[in-house]
Amino acid sequence: MRLILREEVDNLGKRGQVVNVSRGFARNYLLPQRLAMEVSDGNLRLIEKEKKVYEAKLAKEKEEADVVAQALSAVKLTFRRKVKAEGQDLYGSVSLADLAEALEARGFHLEKRKIQLHEPLKTLGEFPISVKLHPEVTTSFSVLVEKEEE
Repeated sequence: MRLILREEVDNLGKRGQVVNVSRGFARNYLLPQRLAMEVSDGNLRLIEKEKKVYEAKLAKEKEEADVVAQALSAVKLTFRRKVKAEGQDLYGSVSLADLAEALEARGFHLEKRKIQLHEPLKTLGEFPISVKLHPEVTTSFSVLVEKEEE
């Protein structure tokens, strides 16, 4: 089924792009979420109008994201956790919620889904964590996990 994307969809395409998808994916996800619309002359004209407004908005958001990215790249978060007797493994972990909460305390108001942590941190050490602030702006910050003194 051919559809015009109204929003950027990961692993599918960008806004305004015409894509071929299965009927089930279109009917069950893209159309109800208003992420896409059927291809027609009227819809193509509508998308072109929306695209101009969207590009101006995207440029402004990119400038704001660049400023946040510079500030965020200088951040270094430190977490202290209890460690198992054997050595490097933690009893718990440093999760996405922990990272979001620590960033919030530092004044960065980010949605959790923008922080790219694929699995919780379960060992001691220093880790780079990526943050996708904008489709074109990705930055990273450092997280240090230390042993909690008893």
